[in-house]
Amino acid sequence: MHSPITPTLALLGALAVTLASCASAPGDASPSPTASTGGHGAVAGAEEVAEPQLGLTTVDPDGGVFHLDLLDETVTEIGETGAPTALTTDGRYLFVETADGIDVVDSGRWTWDHVDHFHYYRASPALLGTVEGEGPVTVATTTLSTTGGTGVFFAGSAEAVLLDTEALSKGEIVELFRLDIGTGAGLVVPIGSFALLTEADDTGGGVVVGYTADGERTGLEEDCIDPAGTITTRVGAVIGCRDGALLASVVDDELRVERIPYPPGSHATRATEFDNREGRPTVAALAGDDGIWMLDTRSRAWTLLPSPAPLVSVTAVDDESDHLLALAEDGSVLVMSGADGAVLSRTEPLVSASLAAGTRPVLIADQHRAYLSAPTERRLFEIDYADAGRIARSFDTPTEPAFVAETGR
Repeated sequence: MHSPITPTLALLGALAVTLASCASAPGDASPSPTASTGGHGAVAGAEEVAEPQLGLTTVDPDGGVFHLDLLDETVTEIGETGAPTALTTDGRYLFVETADGIDVVDSGRWTWDHVDHFHYYRASPALLGTVEGEGPVTVATTTLSTTGGTGVFFAGSAEAVLLDTEALSKGEIVELFRLDIGTGAGLVVPIGSFALLTEADDTGGGVVVGYTADGERTGLEEDCIDPAGTITTRVGAVIGCRDGALLASVVDDELRVERIPYPPGSHATRATEFDNREGRPTVAALAGDDGIWMLDTRSRAWTLLPSPAPLVSVTAVDDESDHLLALAEDGSVLVMSGADGAVLSRTEPLVSASLAAGTRPVLIADQHRAYLSAPTERRLFEIDYADAGRIARSFDTPTEPAFVAETGR
């Protein structure tokens, strides 16, 4: 079903959505940690197109799923999930946490990163079904949506599940393994044809253990006290630990893990939630009230930046201008320098009503724009962060966008 959506602010400039299709950015020549040597992300029934099919896919409090096409501004109603409590995305699928587990939504839009160029695809959106389990749920994805795995950990039942992402691309939910790891908190982090699980060790501390896609231990074990937070970059998969982070990659079909400790003498609050423009090497995380952590996975280095205001969330654009975006507690979006933390521009408060109501807006960065959800205001904002934080467009939504994901990237 299609329904009109009206931009409430004039589009002051054309939306630049075309990604570099035949050349990667400087310094990005290393293979994707989850790249396959064959195929270009195509699946049966999908249409390959010339430009990324970018959109914002939202889930309302009752589970209604809607897709806003950012190219023609039409809205499609995809269907209905259970009442959502959280959402994770890989840029194609939405993993919606509900009382029964996670409902999987295929937006039907994705980009295949082939290292030196990209391929763009469009297919019919669909509700794929439910992965049952007792929450809370932690989902970890890779940067590719037609190969590899997707990790799911159900804290209530202490079950670690690795989903077959290739099967998802064919409309099927297939569990590669489901393991009871006997702890109420953990992560399942996919990396290539492997997965890393966080488990309790014999001393009550934490350990990261390597597994094959068949659920067999590889023999790899690394200490990781109080694991929290994971993200996949072009370099590898990050897992946050009390003393820093682990960076996992696959080299010559071998699973490897490196430790990236916090700077010596640092007493800043540790990072527990990472975000960035999908696939880029640098990620950002709040350091509590102590500032903002930037982790460059290519140089294996942390940087602590000052926080210019009380913040709700941060994300690293990691573009040529080193932009860093932050949502402040007053509802404004700050465009900052990722090099020194200087504030380059600041919008007016856009989501103050949502924050006052206790809802958390979602701030997303892509190559050209940032998107901010405003659940209470029932709007979505498109921000040109390279043009002094200009509001390029805003959209009224048919229902409250409780959760939102940018899809097609």
